[in-house]
Amino acid sequence: MTKKPTTELSDQAYQWISEHPLEVEPDDLRWRVDHSLLDFETTDDVDPAREVIGQETAREALLFGLQCDAPGQNIYVRGPRGTGRLKMVTRMLEELSPKTDKKRDYCYVHDFKRPDRPRLLTLPAGTAKKFCKRVAELAEFVQQGLIKSLDSEPYVSQRAELKEKFQNKMQAISEPLEKDLAENNMALVSMQQGPMTVPMIFPVIDDQPIPPDQYRELIKQGKASQEQLDLFKQKFPEFQKRLKEIGKLVNEAFQEGAETINEFNEQAARELLQDMASEIVCRFDGRGVKEFIGEIVDDAAENRLEPSEDGPNLTELYGVNVVLSNDDTTSRPVVEERTPNMMNLLGTVDPKWGQGGLAVSDYRGIRAGALLHADQGYLILNVEDLINEPGAWRALTRTLRTRRLEIVPPEVGWMRPYVVVQPEPIEIKVRVILIGDIFTYYMLDRYDTDFRELFKVLADFDDQLPRDAGGLSRYAAVISHVAKEESLPPFHRSAVAALAEHGARIIARKGKMSARFGRIADIAREAAYLAQQDQQRLVVDQHIYEAVTRTKQRAIMPSRRFQELVESKTILVETTGQVVGQINGLAVMYAGPLTYGFPARITATIGPGRAGLINIEGTAQMSGSIHTKGFHILGGLLRNLLNLTHPLAFSASIAFEQSYGGIDGDSASGAEIICLLSALTGIPVRQNMAMTGAIDQHGHVEAIGGVNEKIEGFYDACKYFGLSGDQGVIIPHSNAGDLMLRRDVVEACREGKFHVYAVSTIQEAIELMTGVPAGELVDGQYAEETVLHKAVTKAHEFWRRTLSSPEKLTSVARNDEPVQPPELPGIPVTEPDDKPGPL
Repeated sequence: MTKKPTTELSDQAYQWISEHPLEVEPDDLRWRVDHSLLDFETTDDVDPAREVIGQETAREALLFGLQCDAPGQNIYVRGPRGTGRLKMVTRMLEELSPKTDKKRDYCYVHDFKRPDRPRLLTLPAGTAKKFCKRVAELAEFVQQGLIKSLDSEPYVSQRAELKEKFQNKMQAISEPLEKDLAENNMALVSMQQGPMTVPMIFPVIDDQPIPPDQYRELIKQGKASQEQLDLFKQKFPEFQKRLKEIGKLVNEAFQEGAETINEFNEQAARELLQDMASEIVCRFDGRGVKEFIGEIVDDAAENRLEPSEDGPNLTELYGVNVVLSNDDTTSRPVVEERTPNMMNLLGTVDPKWGQGGLAVSDYRGIRAGALLHADQGYLILNVEDLINEPGAWRALTRTLRTRRLEIVPPEVGWMRPYVVVQPEPIEIKVRVILIGDIFTYYMLDRYDTDFRELFKVLADFDDQLPRDAGGLSRYAAVISHVAKEESLPPFHRSAVAALAEHGARIIARKGKMSARFGRIADIAREAAYLAQQDQQRLVVDQHIYEAVTRTKQRAIMPSRRFQELVESKTILVETTGQVVGQINGLAVMYAGPLTYGFPARITATIGPGRAGLINIEGTAQMSGSIHTKGFHILGGLLRNLLNLTHPLAFSASIAFEQSYGGIDGDSASGAEIICLLSALTGIPVRQNMAMTGAIDQHGHVEAIGGVNEKIEGFYDACKYFGLSGDQGVIIPHSNAGDLMLRRDVVEACREGKFHVYAVSTIQEAIELMTGVPAGELVDGQYAEETVLHKAVTKAHEFWRRTLSSPEKLTSVARNDEPVQPPELPGIPVTEPDDKPGPL
């Protein structure tokens, strides 16, 4: 039975309230763990949980996604943080330990035909490092030992024979000319002209060739005659012509000899390199190896047989850049990339700064990313981190769609490298596991057409556990694991029960507890710290309660500020008395994972007019879409309740007073309709009560969120101003099973100092808030002295006044004649010139 408070409500009102069993019993305000269900004394007696608890459906989906080899079966692990998403994935991969025989090592080398497109070499797993070493030995031999080997026997003797052969051939070509020149006192002399040696014909005096310009000096000295000079001039053109012809033949013979010797050197070099090259090709049977080694041999034989100080470093030119080497040749790799930007996903080509400050890149700068490291295995990514990295999501989906990994060079400063290389793409196969939440899943599914084709496996993590013996045993197993893993003190069963109760409060659903064990474990850790500070051997329930309180106190600043404003009457909140057109609604604020409730004063005014219902928050653009929807539902419910035969003809406004931020949600729509009816009828609303609950157009009161915090917020306000015994909160009946109120609130309700009522219809809420029967529609009419009868009467009066105004409402049916107000059965008609009654 409800205790009658010292307020101005009539005895009839309190008699009505007492006769309607809407109050929630104190035992139903908070679920308490039955300790008989906990068959242990401390967590030392409980086997610790080695895997994620209570996610059987998600586990089955993960098992399929990890083992299925079909294309497109990448996995999206969906669920809130703290449910063990990543832990289950890694633990299952450890348990499955999947194997494969398709792993490969990947290397990049210089492509001699296309220097801007480094060649990709694919080798058997575990062989790349050995291959790199063998190629380095081959390059070192070319760099330091090849020329020395060619300068040793038998190659020196063979080259000497070739040179002698062609020298004899050239001598045979020039010998007839030299003989004829000797018979005419002439000789061939080789003269140096710039970089070339040119044969010339000189006259001979005393067995010495003399240049023609010196011959004249000898004539002056009497050592030669003019006749001899004239004879030389006469014979010279003929011999010069023969010299050109013979010179051409000699040059051809010389070129032939040089080519023959070069071919001999090349062939000798190939013979020297053949053994090493063949051994590498036979030992390392991989894609591109034979072509690459052949190109090294060709380049060495054709271009590296002459010593050069300006030539390239052959150990670099012939080097091998191992971008992926598998030491474990059979286990599928598991890669978790915590910074999934494009460089870390795809890999990159590191530039090097050359002359003039220009950046250059080649095969040596290619670096592998997470996708290549996860080839033939699994790549774990946090989807929120992924989509926040520019270009990363598109790069990932493109790679999964084409199965080709393209490593791209990064931008250097504001420009790309001056010399850019584009590595050959790599064919890869990787199973991507995205860890994300529900919102991101639906966003990707809606806006990215590739998403549903590439991520066909959904592993959905539930954030709830059944509130039964099985759920309690799972809590005990998780806490046991945390305690033993982190060397915490054992938890008494009372502490486990307190944690389970806190889990029920977090989830706030009938028969459910939170499965977000990350948050539960944090409370357990702080409780263990408090027990250690108290030098206690066990963690008990009081440590849990204190840890929860401390956690809330650390984030209570917004709530404390609001409470201070209420206490200083800066924000007006009434907890006693009755006011027309004013009601206490309930709202919540968020501080990280914590939620705080507080009362919100809602007011309404009404009068004759044509504006209809005005949502002041909506007009001020401070109303969210859900709140706006709830406001429109309010209008539909009003029309349904009044059941008028004429249009509504009034102007009414509803507002959240002293609210200066955005408002969203429809949980205040129940309070708004009562406030509006109060303003319409002039019936006052109890200020010692607050209400939360959404409504539909038929008057049902529907469930809302944050019910526990909202009740506690109004309780705290009433407690500050003084508990009178008649104060309380109205909630939807569908939320009654969700209640997990603070222990002090439950105790106040048990002592009759505070009350919680659960209603199913708006009529029940009207009667609780006004103390006046709401009224039941019978044969189209409400009984007199009910709230809705008065509302219908007042609405009809407003309509008649609107018709009697200078601007007549006109019929939209015929002739545009004025509409006459009908006499409604059972409702007295107010004359147009009557003054309006009090609102």
